[in-house]
Amino acid sequence: MWSVGTPTDSFYEVRAECTDDVPKTRFKIKGGKTLSERRWHAAFSPEGHLDISKTLSRIYRGGIHPSIRGEVWEFLLGCYDPESTFEEREEIRQRRRVKYAMWKEECRQMDPVVGSGRIITAPLITEDGEPIQDPLVLLEANPDKGSASTTEENCDGSVSNESHDTTLDSASSNASESVNKPKGEVIREKKIIQWKLTLHQIGLDVVRTDRTLVFYEKQENLSKLWDILAVYAWLDKDVGYCQGMSDLCSPMIILLENEADAFWCFERLMRKL
Repeated sequence: MWSVGTPTDSFYEVRAECTDDVPKTRFKIKGGKTLSERRWHAAFSPEGHLDISKTLSRIYRGGIHPSIRGEVWEFLLGCYDPESTFEEREEIRQRRRVKYAMWKEECRQMDPVVGSGRIITAPLITEDGEPIQDPLVLLEANPDKGSASTTEENCDGSVSNESHDTTLDSASSNASESVNKPKGEVIREKKIIQWKLTLHQIGLDVVRTDRTLVFYEKQENLSKLWDILAVYAWLDKDVGYCQGMSDLCSPMIILLENEADAFWCFERLMRKL
């Protein structure tokens, strides 16, 4: 499937109706130059130490074979030390997966949409933490009670209306309860409110990210991207979420099957920016 001369971007399957809108890449797999799966595995010692200098040299000459791009990126982005062993990396990987699951659960406790397989694309609370009483928002917050008109991004960036069961859930607020709470608790509530106010912004970007790809025709992949960005926005109090992060995170979702592994790659990438 990935023979010499194949465009490396063919790993990202494009929707049939969007093929004319996607620029053709000139970067192709080069025999003897592209880092192949065989040469990648040969770059490790029996204990698991990676010869990073030779690996980088080959990447500079011919890029990375699509079949191993995800695991190579984990090293290039600094998720793992090239001097680490197979055993050490597996221990780190499992520890990070547990930590991500803990953070995701923390976010889910604040908003049940996290981890539900759905996303938020409309603001459900005000800057004061009060629920928005707009009828359409209420309908979106209760998808079992009907359908709502939403928008879908086309290949050319235009927007079309389509009526279907909404994927939104309620982002409840406890702002009214925090009035009589200790000062420290009020500060925490404000942080939660600020985080919740970014969730719909993340959702609006997610549904527009790489819309030409077949990968994002699946709701589970959209929600995975949204979950990672939502968790990151909660953890990084200085940056939170900025428009464009979804484009940076998207390749991680596509290349790494495990959501936690994709999160840590994205987290390491953000450190470098």
